[in-house]
Amino acid sequence: MVTEENRAADRPLRVVLADDQDLVRAGFRVILGAEDGIEVVGEAGDGLRAVVLAEELRPDVVLMDVQMPAVDGLEATRRILGSAAGESPVKVVILTTFDREDYLFEALRAGASGFLLKNASPEDLVESVRIVARGDALLSPEVTRRVIARFSAPAAPAPVHRPTELTDREFEVLVLLARGASNAEIAAELFLGEATVKTHVSRVLAKLGLRDRTHAVVYAYENGIVAPGSA
Repeated sequence: MVTEENRAADRPLRVVLADDQDLVRAGFRVILGAEDGIEVVGEAGDGLRAVVLAEELRPDVVLMDVQMPAVDGLEATRRILGSAAGESPVKVVILTTFDREDYLFEALRAGASGFLLKNASPEDLVESVRIVARGDALLSPEVTRRVIARFSAPAAPAPVHRPTELTDREFEVLVLLARGASNAEIAAELFLGEATVKTHVSRVLAKLGLRDRTHAVVYAYENGIVAPGSA
């Protein structure tokens, strides 16, 4: 996984903006362009153009609106992440004015690494780019609460699927991840160093083909590894 630590020091984070409103893109471009280490390399006014630019430019991050002509942002995200391959896959952050749960969960299913409302601060916008570029997931606190609420709702218990790819220790890490534990909390629970936990988390994601911690949580709940309400 490419991270900011092993990224060449003189290589800025490359960002594509996808929004059908010119003024919105201009605002984002000004905010990001003022930051050291971030470069806006392309702009798209519709989802289809966003897919083309992502394939041509291979940016680190695409900031993706949802409601756009030709192809909406959710479908564009599916196409981009479905074709992403190689050492530096594209990351997508969904940016929307509409605070809707269906957008949130469709974005997660499509493989987006972040979901941010457009009323977020400029600082949050910049930080979202840096967070997802280093391979982490970004969800605002209110969005995180919705994810937990969705999976904590009463439902028929799912059959437990114990991934045979994982070692016992990696499975323990996955369970704690699904309960929302940070690396520091996992380290304290399992009596490990944080660096060791970080390595285990990376191996869990790689072995299960998951993009980030958020998708590890979804995987664990969907496969009955963690029971609803246990977090």
